[in-house]
Amino acid sequence: MNPDLNRLQDYPFQRLTALLNCIDAPAESDKSLIKLSIGEPKHPAPSIVLDSLRDNASACSVYPKTKGTDTLRATIATWLTGRFQLNQVNSYTQVLPVTGTREAIFSFAQAVIDRTQDNPLVLSPNPFYQIYEGAALLAGASLELLPCTKETGYQPDFNLVSEQQWIDCQLLYICSPGNPTGAVLNLEQLTHLIELSDKYDFIIASDECYSEVYLADPPPGLLQACAALGRNDYKHCVVFHSLSKRSNVPGLRSGFIAGDENILSQFLTYRTYHGCAMSEMTQAASVVAWGDEQHCIENRRTYVNKFNEVCRILGSVCHFEQPTASFYIWLPTAVSDVEFASRLYAEEHIIVLPGSFLSRSVNGSNPGENHVRLALVAEPHECIEAAERIKTFIERNQWQTV
Repeated sequence: MNPDLNRLQDYPFQRLTALLNCIDAPAESDKSLIKLSIGEPKHPAPSIVLDSLRDNASACSVYPKTKGTDTLRATIATWLTGRFQLNQVNSYTQVLPVTGTREAIFSFAQAVIDRTQDNPLVLSPNPFYQIYEGAALLAGASLELLPCTKETGYQPDFNLVSEQQWIDCQLLYICSPGNPTGAVLNLEQLTHLIELSDKYDFIIASDECYSEVYLADPPPGLLQACAALGRNDYKHCVVFHSLSKRSNVPGLRSGFIAGDENILSQFLTYRTYHGCAMSEMTQAASVVAWGDEQHCIENRRTYVNKFNEVCRILGSVCHFEQPTASFYIWLPTAVSDVEFASRLYAEEHIIVLPGSFLSRSVNGSNPGENHVRLALVAEPHECIEAAERIKTFIERNQWQTV
């Protein structure tokens, strides 16, 4: 077996299941179960996508191409250009469909990490999407975690990276809007990272799968920062996007990677052997989804209304940073995050994710501790009811943080 498998830690939801299995929750008849733990959208999937899947079911009889159809790549390129104010995107060389960002983010590291170099290094935010960690370790790299705290605006503290670490760095993962904090990197910060990648010759992999769930202004993207610098080759830069959050179709497993054509060319070679081509039925549905903005506008309106109500309710008992994007609330707790999540489940039948399950201790400090992640993915009435229960729970235990 690959010895690096022994370096992997249990996935956050495995840990959460083990934690809750030891707890007696209220009876269903007393309080209904509300899950705010998993970032799985529960809003209805767009009818135009479902209709396309039905209408193109016969496409299952053919093998799909790893590179995807010309129509899908062109539709993605058009969406990217308009959404991020780009000068141009070559749909043939700078766009590649993938079967969801999770698969692509993991496999990307396997393709780009050079194991022959001394101490290949991957940099990642902390807390983080755990795929970054698994991808780095199974690619044979070391992982350096950069704490995201209130003091850093819940962004990675790049000032902690030493000169030697920048030299060793082969891949930098960033996530904007961030999971779990919802923090957004601005164009100035993204431009600074591009300048560092030029100086030290590393790849930036920008996970932007929450980019279309925003509450006010649309968050900028890495390719947008490249365009602001007058760079249409997107050297060293790749972005990952998905329909899961944008279009409420997590089961479709459809996304794309775009950016530096030299990197994508090699990644396509890897994927040809990897055997992860998207079915043509899914590609046809993806064309419809990327080509329509109205369902995204309606989706955002629902999230804005939920956030306004939930933040109003919780704001009376907790002081927290209301995010400008993503569908998460990074809620501080007056007690251990594990205790908070355990007792909330036991007393109010609500499942949230302890922040320490999403992060690692570095130099004796875990930036996820004393936080829980709330995913406002359920229907509005459920999210509002959950907020009321959480408020009552905090007041009853006298755990206010305001």
